[in-house]
Amino acid sequence: VQLQASGGGLVQAGGSLRLACAASGRTFSSKAMGWFRQAPGKEREFVAAISWSDSSTYYADSVKGRFTVSRDNAKNMLYLQMNGLKPEDTAVYYCAADRGTRTYYSNPRSSSIYGYWGQGTQVTVSS
Repeated sequence: VQLQASGGGLVQAGGSLRLACAASGRTFSSKAMGWFRQAPGKEREFVAAISWSDSSTYYADSVKGRFTVSRDNAKNMLYLQMNGLKPEDTAVYYCAADRGTRTYYSNPRSSSIYGYWGQGTQVTVSS
């Protein structure tokens, strides 16, 4: 599986961006997918995830209510709609795909679940 993230940019606080992640291969619809981010000098952190089975969604507390993760299995696409952006959301955002297929996770927030990573897209929020 190859992943290509896009949609990052510079936005003012309170603004919105929509990140997209294009996935190759035939197993996309069978994989849990996630978004992570890494700010300068900080460790990578979980942002959001979506299951493969029923599109259940999971969010970090810091983005809950502002960000929405979704997927389009027909197009092999993963999205992250980000509203109400804050300066602390500034980071490189990465999309990630499950190592396996058709796996159920009670907690898909751990980066160890994901074996495939996109190259990252920069999001900068100015105050």
